[in-house]
Amino acid sequence: MYLFRTVGFNCTRTRLELVPTHVTSQNKTGYNIIIHTIISSINMKFSLVVLSSLVVASSNGVTAFAPSSSTTSTSTTALSSSASKAELEAIAKKANPTLGYYDPLSLADKDFWGKGNDATIAFLRQSEIKHGRIAMFAFVGYIVQSNFVFPWAQTLAGAPHPSADLSPEAQWDAIPLGAKWQIFAVISALELWDECGGGGVLPHYTKGRKPGQYPPFTLFRDNVHFVLDLYDPFGFNKNMSEETKERRLVSELNNGRLAMLGIFGFLCADTIPGSVPLLNDIAIPYSGQVMQPFEGQFSYFGSL
Repeated sequence: MYLFRTVGFNCTRTRLELVPTHVTSQNKTGYNIIIHTIISSINMKFSLVVLSSLVVASSNGVTAFAPSSSTTSTSTTALSSSASKAELEAIAKKANPTLGYYDPLSLADKDFWGKGNDATIAFLRQSEIKHGRIAMFAFVGYIVQSNFVFPWAQTLAGAPHPSADLSPEAQWDAIPLGAKWQIFAVISALELWDECGGGGVLPHYTKGRKPGQYPPFTLFRDNVHFVLDLYDPFGFNKNMSEETKERRLVSELNNGRLAMLGIFGFLCADTIPGSVPLLNDIAIPYSGQVMQPFEGQFSYFGSL
């Protein structure tokens, strides 16, 4: 699925127009046509995919949850801290007027863990936004590390970063075990901070917090050491209007959904030959297990 990376860079029309070494100039145009067809078929706008994905989780999409200086909200559709099926339907209509509300498994009618339907919907909204943000980072990361790796040493022993000649999946396998544990430790810490609402600064996302709102590091900053917040660390968006927040939330949802399709398209094309026919000529085969991050290094089940 390397055509995505090519199209993304081409759309920016900047010096970022990089093409993987296995994509030739002759078939580059054809790949652009293919991806535009795919995007049209799912009725989602993802213009300037690379640059927008790089910033959407930190400035564009997440701005939908910025604290407002206004005491009166002008929007009750996407920014309400409450959760209801009617709100989901309204958001769905704005996100994709053609498809509209789509819930074939009726998840919005469920009661997870006996917490009530409102808490269930809040959990679902939080989960989608979070997975969309991670997928956007993963999508862009896949593109970047397919073409570029840091030139300096990766380890204190002087070992270099895995070569860009390897697929991103193979690059991950080549990372030392200690480095993987460091990555997962940071992820776990961020997850814990989210679950506890930043030490009680915000309520839990199933109990009234705005979907997708990540708590500030105020408690950590005041008691441990200085650290910038993940969202709007320099306060550039503190006066953003509610209408702008809502519009950007819808954009983030659409970009996140498309990024989830995109990153799994990458993985499927590389690991399941022929699963994405349009990409057969440009996918790099990978024989490992993408869902087993410590393959060959660590397992709770011994020999796995």
